[in-house]
Amino acid sequence: MKKTSITFMALALAASMATAQEKKPAATPAAPANDDPVIMSSEGLQVHKSEFELALKSLPAEYQQFAMGAGKRQFAEDYVRMKLLAAEGAKTGLDKDPEVISQLNLMRENLIAQAELKKMDAAMKPSDEELKSYYESHKNDYEEVKARHILIAFKGSPAAQTGKKELTEEEAKAKAEDIRKQIQAGAKFEELAKKESDDTGSGAQGGDLGSFGHGQMVPEFEKAAFEAKVGELTPVVRTQYGYHVIQVLSHGSTPFENVRASIEKTMKDAKMRSTLDAMKSKVTFSDSYFPKPEPAAAPPAPAPAKKQ
Repeated sequence: MKKTSITFMALALAASMATAQEKKPAATPAAPANDDPVIMSSEGLQVHKSEFELALKSLPAEYQQFAMGAGKRQFAEDYVRMKLLAAEGAKTGLDKDPEVISQLNLMRENLIAQAELKKMDAAMKPSDEELKSYYESHKNDYEEVKARHILIAFKGSPAAQTGKKELTEEEAKAKAEDIRKQIQAGAKFEELAKKESDDTGSGAQGGDLGSFGHGQMVPEFEKAAFEAKVGELTPVVRTQYGYHVIQVLSHGSTPFENVRASIEKTMKDAKMRSTLDAMKSKVTFSDSYFPKPEPAAAPPAPAPAKKQ
């Protein structure tokens, strides 16, 4: 991580700390010196362990691990530099500068807004009954199939194997059709997958793809797999990777516990959007200051077809 990133976070902390200091809380008994030692000091400045650790915890999660580990000394240097600069600025009255005060007020409101969002998010946690009801009413979204396939790649396919004869689209399709006929005639799917499939990962497993849900495969493959009956060989399917012979082994649903976290996030996000949209709907904007965007121009009408 670059030092400039930590420096930026240290300086950003200055604003949040300054806003917190605008209205100091009532004095509380000081912690025993041994429990809260001074860990940094300069002329007229002392930083206690508790203050520094609070600053560390105020960092975004992506910075905390570095700043609490290998970057702790680096962050401490940036932090104390920020404190010294703020003290110098206060001596010359910068804390009374109207522009600085306006920025501090804006940052203070932003911090309060973020705290309110966090409180709202916690309050929107759906119950177990609501989560299960959502799961049942969206059961189709959690449908999954277990399938295996044999892929025959054509020239230019991302799955084309180096050193293997390149096939034209016609040749690849013909080979896939022939493999399908062999399986229908009694050939072992697993053996043909290991020998012929250009999907070397699944091929080594006899073509087994395991279970997958909607949105995990390319559209043409997904459509064929979800429409197929158990044990059925689909017609040969073309995708950007080549031609596939697909056999569905089972149909089912992703267990509730496996998708519980994603359902909770979906429900909370939807409720949060609705709540914030409702708040925004009460706002009146000045059309003279915020002109409404011009409607998009309609595309030109197509020219009439020429008669042959």
